[in-house]
Amino acid sequence: MMDLFEANRQDLLASRAPLATRMRPESLDQLIGQDHLVGPGTLLRRAIEADKLSSLILWGPPGTGKTTLARIVATTTKAHFAAVSAVTSGVADLRAAIKAASDRLAMHGQRTVLFIDEIHRFNKAQQDAILPHVEDGTVVLIGATTENPSFEVNSPLLSRARVITLRPLGDDDIRAIVLRALSDDERGLGRQGIAIGNEALDALVNLANGDARFALNTLEFAATGVGYGDRPEIDADLVREAAQRRAATYDKTGGDHFDAISALHKTLRGSDPDAALYWLARMLERGDDPLYVVRRLVRFATEDIGLADPRALTLAMSAQQAVHFLGLPEGALALAELTVYLALAPKSNAIHRGYGAARTDVIETRNDPVPLHLRNAPTSLMAAEGYGAGYRYAHDYDGGIVAQQNLPENLAGRRYYEPTDRGFEADLGRRLTEIRAVYERATGAIEEPRS
Repeated sequence: MMDLFEANRQDLLASRAPLATRMRPESLDQLIGQDHLVGPGTLLRRAIEADKLSSLILWGPPGTGKTTLARIVATTTKAHFAAVSAVTSGVADLRAAIKAASDRLAMHGQRTVLFIDEIHRFNKAQQDAILPHVEDGTVVLIGATTENPSFEVNSPLLSRARVITLRPLGDDDIRAIVLRALSDDERGLGRQGIAIGNEALDALVNLANGDARFALNTLEFAATGVGYGDRPEIDADLVREAAQRRAATYDKTGGDHFDAISALHKTLRGSDPDAALYWLARMLERGDDPLYVVRRLVRFATEDIGLADPRALTLAMSAQQAVHFLGLPEGALALAELTVYLALAPKSNAIHRGYGAARTDVIETRNDPVPLHLRNAPTSLMAAEGYGAGYRYAHDYDGGIVAQQNLPENLAGRRYYEPTDRGFEADLGRRLTEIRAVYERATGAIEEPRS
């Protein structure tokens, strides 16, 4: 009686499940997209069908089929599927799932696929708790993550699993998934006879950003508006109303965030204002802190432009003040102005390289005392010790330049700053050549001050 009650309960839950859940593929042949992984003849597909699969980490954006693929693996290999969410579960839940898997293996000889959704949210202790049971074969682990496993999954666990990278679904894939849901009489919307116009379908595909779950959930919501007023089918306006926004492929604290700031930095370095404006807009529209963005632009002004255009840092700090004062959306224009300026400015990393070389010498070489002639002598004792003796006051010499030993003796002659021939730094380069010529002429000679 309880079995019948449970079966009825499961049927009721299935009928009320979201469209995206009801339409979940049940075999590799039904799976749309990810052909590079599980298309006919691929290594992963052969391993699944031959039941030769080891543990996996499925890495990819939302709605690309990570959970679906895990379920298909369990079904194809006739393993029990046990799902745990790293958002709501802890070590106790893991232990319970592993205990059940151990009993199942001992009593019935059935293996368990332990699926951990959002495994990157488990801390080190939680991930470590899985290790021995993956190692001894109690469970086949399939973890799903939207974040780079290199940073979010412990190395011991990562070494015991194969990382499988899922790609965002293509527009044709999303279109096929939507049309299948509209035509499916058993699990989809086929019995409702709902149609969708070409413009609406294109809008839905575009807004989905390769996320099948988003597309199906939006489709289901839009379908509730058909038949009201003069809407015989799903139109583009209904799709946009149902979607409200574009599918989020971006987490402002995750890997995509760092990929986007890297893209912004590198397109600025490549002097491409159009691409730089795009990446700026993408970060701001996805909720990145504008003060974080402007901090990175200030850094760019010093790291990649430097003295090739000293105004870049001034403008960057002005933009920082504007963003702090205005906030968004008004401050976005100050960031856009700065972004275009930085993209078009002459580039130089001479300051970055020069400081890096000087820092390396500070860290890796003996730190000799400051030369005596460069020290102040505010007391008679310090003067008696030779502090300041022999110091040459630059303003007493032609051109305001005087040659003297300014580095510790063990670093004498070391050069750190080598300007480029770009922008204002070209002028500085000519000036530096003149200065170094004075130093070279004075080698072994004593330069006399002006009379």
